[in-house]
Amino acid sequence: MNPKLPSLTSKQWRLLLVLSLINLIAFAERMIVPPLFPVLRLSLHLSSAQLGWLQTLLQIVLAVATIPFALLADRMDRRIIITVGILFAGLASCLTIFAQGYLMLLVMRALVGVGEASYSPAAQSMITSAVPANRRAVAQAIFAAGMLLGGTAAQALGGVIGGTEGWRAAFFYIGVPGVLLAFTVLRVAEPARHTHVAVMPARALFRVPAFVCMLISGVLITFSVVAFATWGTDFIVRYKDFSLREAGVSLGATLFTSSLLGVLIGGAVADRLQKYLTCGRIYTVIIGFLAAAPAVLWAIATEEKQDVIIAFFIAGFFMSWYHGPVTAVIHDLMPESAHSTSVGMYMFVTQLFGGMLGPVVIGMIDDMSDLLIGLKVAVAVMVIGALCMFLVVYFVKRDGMRHAALSAWHSEARPISN
Repeated sequence: MNPKLPSLTSKQWRLLLVLSLINLIAFAERMIVPPLFPVLRLSLHLSSAQLGWLQTLLQIVLAVATIPFALLADRMDRRIIITVGILFAGLASCLTIFAQGYLMLLVMRALVGVGEASYSPAAQSMITSAVPANRRAVAQAIFAAGMLLGGTAAQALGGVIGGTEGWRAAFFYIGVPGVLLAFTVLRVAEPARHTHVAVMPARALFRVPAFVCMLISGVLITFSVVAFATWGTDFIVRYKDFSLREAGVSLGATLFTSSLLGVLIGGAVADRLQKYLTCGRIYTVIIGFLAAAPAVLWAIATEEKQDVIIAFFIAGFFMSWYHGPVTAVIHDLMPESAHSTSVGMYMFVTQLFGGMLGPVVIGMIDDMSDLLIGLKVAVAVMVIGALCMFLVVYFVKRDGMRHAALSAWHSEARPISN
């Protein structure tokens, strides 16, 4: 067996870079609130549960809106869907500067969630259509790198701008790039798709046990990942004696480096393991989260600032292994006519139940007891989610990557361009 994997062409790289940039902008808009928690708590006199709801409501709206956008993405030009959504989210972020109280802030965050829901299933479907099957994980990892860099940008800008110019300025500065760059995706070609006997209905997804187990695992993992992202800054400001600016700069730089390295290395490891193991990409996800858990516990336990940063570096590196392989596995399991729909359904379930509950449950635990206990609960949930991935392995080995229940939709005919 030749271990060498094919290189991506310049056209494929251009598509990846444009979509990754869009992903960066969109995720920065999504994650600008958590680093502003200390400022919002003082300015609007909010409890931890109220702060958690700012992120939770966005996750709920994003999850619900993902389904119609994903269905449309399997039926029309994916570039238009992405452009409209990113423009809408950017405008909603900019207009947040006019929010006068908590209720209006909640409404504006919900509107950002509507725009955010449009891009990910469509973009990930475009990537899988454009690259070879044995490069899916690394291509999706490059796309996910934009998301992780966007989260890092939000962490840094929220800490720096929020601490100097206030939370309104932070929302405006993070929204402007989305408005300016929303139309860049129209400058890349829509990748060719294939005709099919019929477009697969969404309910058929649940005939595949491996996909159902991925949903269960994804809910638990998303619960923890979103909880860490939401409460990380507040945690080191309150418990580790970091200033808001120091938290934004040091934690932002740490997660920038570790996440970028982790997502790219994780994607490469996943594609390499997939050449030798039927479930190589799934094993990559399991290894990443089981390796990250001790590092998060170290960050919670240590009193040294330097150790906190090192622990977050290790945790961020391994947790980011997840992003490329998970989308590649979903697309491996599903026919091309359901690539957007399957990712949209995955996002709907994981964001609605995991992303919704993570921030608010940990916030409630903080209000009732202690944030440290809440973060330890999140670690335990993450480990359970990683172990649930072994069920995915079991069903893939039993049923194969292409489950018999979907055989009618796996029959692709001639390629077509939109």
